[in-house]
Amino acid sequence: MTEAHRRKKQPEQVRQQLLEVAARLSHEQGVAGITLDAVSQAAGVSKGGLLHHFPNKLALLDGLFDDLVTRFDREIEAAMARDPVAKGRFTRAYIDVCFALDPATDVPGWRMLTIALIAEPHLKSRWRDWVGRRSAEFAETDGSTGCVLARFACDGVWLADLMQSHDLDAEARVGLVENLKALSAQ
Repeated sequence: MTEAHRRKKQPEQVRQQLLEVAARLSHEQGVAGITLDAVSQAAGVSKGGLLHHFPNKLALLDGLFDDLVTRFDREIEAAMARDPVAKGRFTRAYIDVCFALDPATDVPGWRMLTIALIAEPHLKSRWRDWVGRRSAEFAETDGSTGCVLARFACDGVWLADLMQSHDLDAEARVGLVENLKALSAQ
């Protein structure tokens, strides 16, 4: 009997492992590196096991999108809970979370997602829906020009971090955060 037949079924753990492998492969090889065969092989899961969780590549990308955005939302909500000032709270939380992404652990998934958002119209639409939903939810407290400008600038820093196009030392990053947060109060 093979190891696969004896091991305890842990579907959520297998699903998470598949998502982590997909993120790693995308980081190493780009979105083209995410094939069902490559992911199942690298994860040590049969192709049938992968297809049980993700019937096609788009479903796998959707799963990765959902996983990353859920974590992103969770971090934003936690940052908002620590901020007693309502005006600009969502924007400050967005800034904190974007600037706190750890390149060693978080960037591979986000890099893939950002590239996929550009290349995959379906994911671009899903991200647009998320941005629209969150913007509408906080329109009263975070709809000012300063808040919108701060979030746009934060997106630019996020993209620069993902592309590794700018070398910002810790002091420069702190200065950017302070200036962007000041915009959220306007």
